[in-house]
Amino acid sequence: MNSIEIGEYLSGLRKYYKITQGELASRLGVTRQSVSKWETGAAIPDIEILMKLSEIYGISINDILKADISKIKYQKEIVFPDEKKKTKNIFVIGCGRWGSFIAWYLNRIGHNVVLYGREESANMKRLLTKRENEYLKLPDSICLVTDYQKVEEADYIIVSVAAQHLQDVMNVLAVMGIKNKSIILCMKGIEIETGRRLSQVASDSLEHSNHVAVWLGPGHVKEFYRGIPNCMVIDSNDELVKDELIRSFSSDLIRFYYGTDLIGNEIGAAAKNVIGIAAGMLDGLDLSSLKGALMARGTSEIARLIVAMGGKGSSVYGLCHLGDYEATLFSEHSHNLAYGKCVVQGKAFDKLAEGYYTVKAIRNLGKAYGVELPICEAVYQILYEDAKPKDRLKKLFERSLRNEY
Repeated sequence: MNSIEIGEYLSGLRKYYKITQGELASRLGVTRQSVSKWETGAAIPDIEILMKLSEIYGISINDILKADISKIKYQKEIVFPDEKKKTKNIFVIGCGRWGSFIAWYLNRIGHNVVLYGREESANMKRLLTKRENEYLKLPDSICLVTDYQKVEEADYIIVSVAAQHLQDVMNVLAVMGIKNKSIILCMKGIEIETGRRLSQVASDSLEHSNHVAVWLGPGHVKEFYRGIPNCMVIDSNDELVKDELIRSFSSDLIRFYYGTDLIGNEIGAAAKNVIGIAAGMLDGLDLSSLKGALMARGTSEIARLIVAMGGKGSSVYGLCHLGDYEATLFSEHSHNLAYGKCVVQGKAFDKLAEGYYTVKAIRNLGKAYGVELPICEAVYQILYEDAKPKDRLKKLFERSLRNEY
């Protein structure tokens, strides 16, 4: 073992994650001088420290001892928690279940939060009257407003509205002339009229000094509120903004991963709602055993679309798509699952199922990029062309025989 090479590797790894020697020493329970000795090659960490480093960075001890610096850039999957988070002023737009949860969560981890809702919104009226909805109760430390006046004071602006209404919100922010803000989109969808991803909608609308990121991944409000943790993703074209947001938002309740494919993560996150509707249709037809096949083939067709659009096909297997299947294809809390089931059973559904709109946009993208999307096409025809669910499902199985891959 070459102690100098190992030291250079440990130093490079620490700097890549933007961790100070003091932070690392605190996590390891050693002095900063010990960290410095390892990084200069004056000493090699003992096996106990190597095990802790392995856990922190999510790599094997063997990787550390190999000291291959060239691989560091491929290892950025986790964030080192910052125990001294700086308090941020955050303006959350959207008072539905996810927007109200985000306000509650960010307030819980120490940020100053303002939650905006339209004055005529039934959700907002309930929050203003009772400070609670069917999912959670908001503490008094969260400021509730029905205008955008306080948005100027915000470090971060978080948007959680129906995807097809995002442009309306961006128009308001554009008129206000906001600058040097980080805009975080906490919603999943694609603009139907233009086929734009939501980050494109925001970027196209705002002054160039603003930065856009997305917050995506699995999780249900009721489970988070009960203290059940989950993993999510933050992605952006701006690496520094991504780092800052993950450091500011990470906690014991949500572990954030660095997104590395904005196209793949946004398309995957939007498309999983369509697959969720398909899963609900199978449940409604008492064909739940086919959901395994749906998952396998669903990821396959969405991966083809992602690649055609310039993203990474492997992103479909991450948290934003396959990683969200449990919450969307199986959970009792899933609106898209419940909606799909109601459709085939002829029942009404009065909550937002984003997949209803997304399937139209996905279908348009498939045609534009020349990608065959049989599952999405089937869902579209059932929802928009009154195709009979059982007959349309049968056509899926009558497709020509082919190799799985």
